[in-house]
Amino acid sequence: MIYTVTLNPSIDYVVTVPDFENGGLNRSQEEAFLPGGKGNNVSVVLNNLGVESTALGFIAGFTGEKIELMLREKGIRTDFIRLPEGNSRVNVKLRSLSDGVETEINGSGPGIGEAHIHLLLDKLCKLKEGDTLVLSGSIPPSVPDTIYKDICSLLSGRGVRIVVDAEKSLLEKVLKYRPFLIKPNHKELGEMFGVTVRTKEEAVSYAAELCRLGAEHVIVSMAGDGAVFLGKNGEVYEMEAPKGRVVNSVGSGDSMLAGFLATLNDGVTSGMSEEKSDMKKAFFTAVCAGSACAFLQGLPNRSDVEAVMDKFGKE
Repeated sequence: MIYTVTLNPSIDYVVTVPDFENGGLNRSQEEAFLPGGKGNNVSVVLNNLGVESTALGFIAGFTGEKIELMLREKGIRTDFIRLPEGNSRVNVKLRSLSDGVETEINGSGPGIGEAHIHLLLDKLCKLKEGDTLVLSGSIPPSVPDTIYKDICSLLSGRGVRIVVDAEKSLLEKVLKYRPFLIKPNHKELGEMFGVTVRTKEEAVSYAAELCRLGAEHVIVSMAGDGAVFLGKNGEVYEMEAPKGRVVNSVGSGDSMLAGFLATLNDGVTSGMSEEKSDMKKAFFTAVCAGSACAFLQGLPNRSDVEAVMDKFGKE
């Protein structure tokens, strides 16, 4: 089973206007309410690709109830911890069609106490050998910045494959626990080493250092320049980004992770293969899934990903 953790999930209120006027009255052309948070996005795309997962994390208030309801309506299993006070956050994402500019206002979310963190850790203790755990996204102010490290330490040696997609300081803390996969983008990779990563060759060089420091596999996403993959068995793969009109920057990295994990998963529960050929196929699917998301106003389904894979394979 694949489990995703979203410590600070949200309702994403996405508003599209024809031409945003600062200080004036703007009327929406399109509106959407979506269950947000990077881990939740991974669960949604996995489900769209036919792979089951369980969404974990914290929810609060009527907005938290709505987040859980929206995920369950999509067929996703949830096992959230309900907080007694506050409300799960609402993130407002404003898109202006005239200039393509996106503006975001992210809510803060509820406070999370030590007792509730221990409840989450207790749930994670029940994961079994062969399970996959995705730790994705930023840490709320009320949660210690060691939380991902603490989870990795707790599960170390249990045969749980841990995937981490997070910013510099969070990634650095987990490397010694040999995470199965980490996915920095090229900017985050550069921040980890105090450099600017401009080319795939540079990305490969610094990703190799992350492998030396403990990561088993590394994907570095490079936006319109594609991505690179390094594996524990010496695999190095590079891919250009599929061609298409980019309309959405939200969820592409999460879709990439989901595409990778879905390909390595047999579609149900029997675990993951680590053959080089499977890794190459998983990386190809990951890049196509990330691009499919970028070409849409939302998260991709199976047909969206397969369309990009088919077109890209013929280019």
